[in-house]
Amino acid sequence: MHPTNITLTQFIIESQRRYPQATGEFSGLLNVIATACKVIASAAGKGALAGVLGSAEQVNVQGETQKNLDVISNEILVRATEWGGHLAALASEEMEDIYAVPDNYPCGKYLLLFDPLDGSSNIDANISVGTIFSVLRSPDPTAPPCLEHFLQTGVEQVCAGYALYGPATMIVLTTGQGTHGFTLDRDVGEFILTHPAMQVPAATQEFAINTSNTRFWEPPVKRYIDECLAGGGGSRGKDYNMRWIASLVAEAHRILTRGGVFLYPRDSKDPDKPGRLRLLYEANPIGFIIEQAGGACSTGRGRVLEVAPAALHQRVPLIFGSREEVEHIELLYRAHDDGTDEPYRSPLFHERGFFSEPA
Repeated sequence: MHPTNITLTQFIIESQRRYPQATGEFSGLLNVIATACKVIASAAGKGALAGVLGSAEQVNVQGETQKNLDVISNEILVRATEWGGHLAALASEEMEDIYAVPDNYPCGKYLLLFDPLDGSSNIDANISVGTIFSVLRSPDPTAPPCLEHFLQTGVEQVCAGYALYGPATMIVLTTGQGTHGFTLDRDVGEFILTHPAMQVPAATQEFAINTSNTRFWEPPVKRYIDECLAGGGGSRGKDYNMRWIASLVAEAHRILTRGGVFLYPRDSKDPDKPGRLRLLYEANPIGFIIEQAGGACSTGRGRVLEVAPAALHQRVPLIFGSREEVEHIELLYRAHDDGTDEPYRSPLFHERGFFSEPA
């Protein structure tokens, strides 16, 4: 066991004691989420041995082909959390509508949103995947739950977290009092506090972006990546490394542990979509986690946690990580939008920059 010997359950209960009015309902909810994540970790860890790999040969509400483990993980989380009396309703990236707690179970005061298996396109290649979750208070626990109850800004989250299913299984979460990481000790079946008070380094020399979308990016993103690729001889005066895992949880965890910046910006590949990642299931919880660790999270044009949701499956651009980099990217967006970007251009931004279109 880790030298701290502090389990997730102990951590949750000790945190609860700071609030004399607490009923234990929230602590109970976090414990059942942790149990569900252990079950998903077990299924993911067995892979082909448990028959969880491959396509489920069906699509979700997003129009995406589901993997078998997408469906299994969603079912695990629904069944684990619906019965305990903690929730009024839940919503999943894999389900079209909200799911009210069945009448045969007690109704609680919290709402749960989750992406049951982030990065599932990687599962067949045995690359790290994860679960992302967000907890909100129901604005009216006495009323039947409805869509509008879920349409809260990210600043109203009670808790956000993710589970990472990699070489080690971890849960990283925040309740607004810093970001803390817990590693599953498989010998005793408990999550142990191994990464207290995680902090994103303010500066970085590492970025993550899918460069196959280069031709669709907005000018501020092209300029930023050109700056990075220019290295020590460019306007930023330092060399950068690039990473891209295509698993939001894995990207966020890398940034939490060693810094970096992640960009999934708005682009013109599908003009009908204002972004690629889901505000309620991905951007808000990751944003809360990163901000509580001293990082920043933006759409490029504003703080993600202040975006007012209008739909359950709304998408947004997402840029997060080391504060200095995110603030610089926001500067490039502002300069572009107000037409004063010339002072911020590197020489590479002119006709034949790295990502410029040929004349």
